[in-house]
Amino acid sequence: KPYLIRAFYDWIVDNELTPYILVDATYPGVQVPEEHVQQGCIVLNISTTATRGLLLENDRIVFTARFSGQVHQIFVVPNAVLEIYASENGRGI
Repeated sequence: KPYLIRAFYDWIVDNELTPYILVDATYPGVQVPEEHVQQGCIVLNISTTATRGLLLENDRIVFTARFSGQVHQIFVVPNAVLEIYASENGRGI
């Protein structure tokens, strides 16, 4: 799964689109701002303009991002990623 996430991320960025991930916020080990979770999920913009220090690793996805003006450290387990897609056209997996 981490390989597919990285591959689709690269494909989306290479096509000058914006990568988003849909994350199961209830999955063990996931750390996201709870106030932005809806129905147990959160959509995260993981573009280079929306994140700092993005790491797409085999065991984790880590970055910092701003939510309502506050900086948050985001930690996502790859198994918690339900979708990765381009926001402009919805294409992805």
